[in-house]
Amino acid sequence: MPVDPLWNSTKARALAAQRRPGGLIRLGREHRAWTLAALGDRLGCSAATVSRLERRTRIVDLALVHRAALEVGMPRHVLVTSLAPPSALAPAATRVTASPRDAEEDSMRRRTLLTATAAAGPAALLMGLDEALADTPAPRPGAGPLDARLATGRELYDKGAHQQLLASLPDLFADAHAAVASRRDLDQARLSSVYSLASAVLIKLGSYDRARLTADRARTWAQVSGSPLAAAAAARELAIVLRHQDQNAAAQRLMSSAAADVEATGLRTGASAAAYAQMLCTLAYTAARGGQRTDALAMIEEARRAARQLPPTAPAGRLFPLSPAAVDLYAVGVHWALGDAGAALEAGKNLRAAQFPTAERKARMGTDMARAWWAWQRPEQTARALLDAYRASPGEVRDRPAIRGIVHELAERHPRTSGVRELHTAVTRAI
Repeated sequence: MPVDPLWNSTKARALAAQRRPGGLIRLGREHRAWTLAALGDRLGCSAATVSRLERRTRIVDLALVHRAALEVGMPRHVLVTSLAPPSALAPAATRVTASPRDAEEDSMRRRTLLTATAAAGPAALLMGLDEALADTPAPRPGAGPLDARLATGRELYDKGAHQQLLASLPDLFADAHAAVASRRDLDQARLSSVYSLASAVLIKLGSYDRARLTADRARTWAQVSGSPLAAAAAARELAIVLRHQDQNAAAQRLMSSAAADVEATGLRTGASAAAYAQMLCTLAYTAARGGQRTDALAMIEEARRAARQLPPTAPAGRLFPLSPAAVDLYAVGVHWALGDAGAALEAGKNLRAAQFPTAERKARMGTDMARAWWAWQRPEQTARALLDAYRASPGEVRDRPAIRGIVHELAERHPRTSGVRELHTAVTRAI
């Protein structure tokens, strides 16, 4: 389809170069002779919301920007250009500094602050992350290949090194946003993956509002990239956030759609088969948390069937490193969420830490089994499972609010039970 000459006009090019997607949306709306209310009706929002969207210089709702751009016919490459961080030569339409060096020093001060506060714990790091989400930092010269640094970020997540990962995210945001100026699908999918990783660690910490923001951005960039696997990863993170925000029905609709989209690819590769099985696992757990027993049990069985072709250990670098043992671990969670602790313990009785390649998954086995033992009113077994989890990855016990809560309940109600004092001391010293 030929591009409307509007988007090649001097005004459109200037707005894109100034990183003003709202101005471009207004340009497209006025070109179509639509009122604010007319565009709002198409987007399902008020005229006032459209007006704020067009006037704002900072992106607050990336998903809404993307939908509005589609409505006014903005080409994808124009939208991507307008969303990229300003380069050193780009016109500074919304922020004035005394000199380029001032801007550079401002970015350096932000990174110095993040480094200095890393030892203060997640709260200080989350404040730095808020700033990076509101105003993307400038990319850091000589930081190394983005792919390698994203892989390092995933390794930190797999180790349960949540604070280190939080400290690294602002730079990952900066460089991933700079990379999408290439307009390549791969770079757009990579930016989506950075936001999905941010959502995953924020969910661990119980920071659900921030996780929803990053999951929304991950979904938007996945849609821009056209990558079905990036879209599946982003949808999964958003569904988990929705579940924690007591929006189970919306989470189930989202996961059902994501599973159908992955299935539609034909599942011809191991990566797509693993993605499909992962969608089913998340859908099963979501249904279980919603009290839908029949659907939950049917989905986890379907996930087991889908996982039969997967290897015992997922290949390195796979976006969804699922294995048959990982599906069995999901079954533990499904039964626990349905209120059947006995079935949960039965589902996990043959699981061993050696079946899981990462510290995060080894610890997750311990915490999931601990929840089942705790529901079964077995404090000693609960403490033992949590100690195993803590030894595998302290962050998985210390940083997750629900698991930390079990530790404190154990200490209050069963202080003399074997392992409880050791566990409580380890967790409270680390906080």
